[in-house]
Order: sequence, then structure tokens, then C-alpha cells
Amino acid sequence: MIITSLLDNDLYSFTQQQAILHHFPDVNVEYHFRCRNDKDLTPFIDEIKKEVEQLCSLRFTRSELAYLNSDLLSFLKRNYVDFLVNFQLNPDHVDIYIDENKQLAIKIKGNWFQTVLFEVPVLAIVNEVYFSRFNSKFFYIQIGQERLHEKFEQVRRFEFHPHTSMFKFADFGTRRRFSKKWHKAVVGQCKHEIPDNFIGTSNVALAKEYNLKPIGTMSHQWLMAGQGLDHVKLANSQKHMLDVWAREYRGDLGIALSDTVGFDAFLRDFDLYFAKLYDGCRHDSGDPFEWCEKLIAHYKKLKINPMTKSAVFSDGLTFPLALELCEKFYGKINTSFGIGTNLTNDCGLDPLQIVIKVVRVNGQPVAKISDSKGKGMCLDMDFLKYLASVYQIKDEV
Repeated sequence: MIITSLLDNDLYSFTQQQAILHHFPDVNVEYHFRCRNDKDLTPFIDEIKKEVEQLCSLRFTRSELAYLNSDLLSFLKRNYVDFLVNFQLNPDHVDIYIDENKQLAIKIKGNWFQTVLFEVPVLAIVNEVYFSRFNSKFFYIQIGQERLHEKFEQVRRFEFHPHTSMFKFADFGTRRRFSKKWHKAVVGQCKHEIPDNFIGTSNVALAKEYNLKPIGTMSHQWLMAGQGLDHVKLANSQKHMLDVWAREYRGDLGIALSDTVGFDAFLRDFDLYFAKLYDGCRHDSGDPFEWCEKLIAHYKKLKINPMTKSAVFSDGLTFPLALELCEKFYGKINTSFGIGTNLTNDCGLDPLQIVIKVVRVNGQPVAKISDSKGKGMCLDMDFLKYLASVYQIKDEV
């Protein structure tokens, strides 16, 4: 059994679930799975189905609920955690099959509160089932171990640089990890080997086990969902969801995801009110150097000192790229880095490029328009074109 705890999930799944409970308890959603690179996952369908069924048998334990109620996660409210006492994921919400293109298809459909915890563990299941087929698993772990030590050395060499104290990173690798066991080993070694640089993990179970800070705020689905709400104009959907988030967390979890409909459209919505209200922004597509220059310029235009704000980078990072970004923007804005695949699945095999994205809300299409080609997602091309026109995006991708 791959997933043995419902805490084996990213923090943003829980923060979003709480906000859904308080603001959108009756919203229904539909998610679709997508593999961005050319990998045939159909031979593993039966094992994936079995693992998802086992995932749906899990309940939160007393110690897990106590952790969610602890001061470390004070932004999680007691009434939300009380809802989790009897919570279980429902297998009826998941459909796993081979589609007309002979590809693995996964659809998750149902009440948003009831389904939001599926995304990350299902992706982790697909990854581990796929990589477990390689007979020389120990060989690949050895490669991963050698590469991990090289990453530590890169950070240590950077420590001789006067800017070293500025490099802070977290593990964002749950969804695309080589295996659960390797993920645990990586996080443990990061804490032991480079504790001054390693600030935490998005994985709540590992944060609990290693006494680390759980890290995360929102994902694309939070902002995308606003596009399908009947009472919100499409042009106001991003601002509406940013406002709801701020009202829910009232100063906590103040990093806004900036690329759901492209960064330029985000900045048009991210006015003085939001720029002061939020602690910073997260980069997840497009050129990271250009993104950060634009963000700094935006704060300066609003007469906000960028050094009072944070830029969080999380798009396909490697350690050399993260260190280059850290050095480039030292003294210009506070930086931190969420490193995923390159940290937890750098073992000598091509990682899977898999995602699960929301595609409908209350039966209405929603879309992500990314700043990187191939990362957008929408089932309805007419809606995509309309969304692009509303947000003044010339080339939707």
C-alpha cells in the first residue's frame, strides 16, 4: 500500500479544503488527469485502481487530528478539523479507465470539499506504480543518493558566498516522487545535512514526522474555480478568489499564485490593496528572471518596498537555477524556492510529467492559461478563447 496516511498530502490541499468548507460547501467540481510526456501508463491501470481503493479506506488518526489542531497549524480552524474526524475519500468519485486514444484517463468528480484531497496522493500513486516496474530499483536509488549529495555540495559551495544566508528552499516533491520511501529519505537528509537552508516541506505527514514547517498556500484550482461561480463575473473571478482567501486566513498563508491566467493579467488584478495584503507571490510558469523583474517593478510602481515582500519560485527548479535566482535577486526582494521533481525524482530515469487539474466547476468549463507552452489546460476551446479575451491575453497556450 503506497499511501498509508491521509496526511501524506501537500499542505495546500488542506488549506484549500478549509476555505472550501467555509465559503463554497455546495460547489461541485470535475478534475482530469493528464500526462504531458509520452509515457504509456495503461499497463498499470489495475494496480493504480487498487491503490486508489486503498487510499479511500483511510481515516485520520487521533494523533493526525491532534497535529492539525496544533499551534504549528494555527490557521486551521477547530470546526474544520472536526469535520475531518469521520472523513473518508469516496471511491465513487473516481473513474480510472483507458480512453479512446488508448491512454490512461482519470476523472475525479463530485463535491469540492469531498474531492479536493484526491489530487496529490493520486499523482503520487501513479508515479510510484510506474517507477516500481524497474527491476534495478536499488541501482536508481544509488544514483539518486549520489545526485542528492552533489546538490548538498552545491549549496555548501554557495555558503562561501556572502549571499549564502539568503538561500532557503523547501521540498515540493510529493506528487512526482520516485517513491514514498525515497521521498522520506530525501527530506530527512535535507534536514540533517543543510538545516540552515532547508526550511520545510509541503508534505504534511513528513512535516509531522520530522518536526518541520509545513509549507503551502493555494494551487491553481483555487483561482480557476472562481471562473465557474454563477455569482461572480468572469473578469472579477481572480480578484474574488484572492479576496476570499485573504478573508479566510486574515494574514496567514499570504503567498498568491500568480499565473492562473498569465502573470500580466495577474498583475492587473494585483492592485495596491492585494499587494499590501499579501506577503508575496509564487512563480510557476514562464521565465523566472523576467517574472521576478516584473514583480519587483510592480511593487515599486505601487510604492511598496520589494524587500518587505517575497518571491517564491516553484517551476521545474534545479539547484543551479535556484542558486542563480537567489544570487540575482539578492537585496532586491526576499526569495525562497520550492523544489519538487529535481529533489525527489532525480534518480536517472525520465520523470513523469503528470498533473490533475480542475476542468469544470458546477458544470461550467474553467481553464488555466499558463505562461509556459504545454502547461495550460481546458476542455472547451470556446471558453478558453473567451477567457483569454476577458483577461486581455493575446496568445492563449
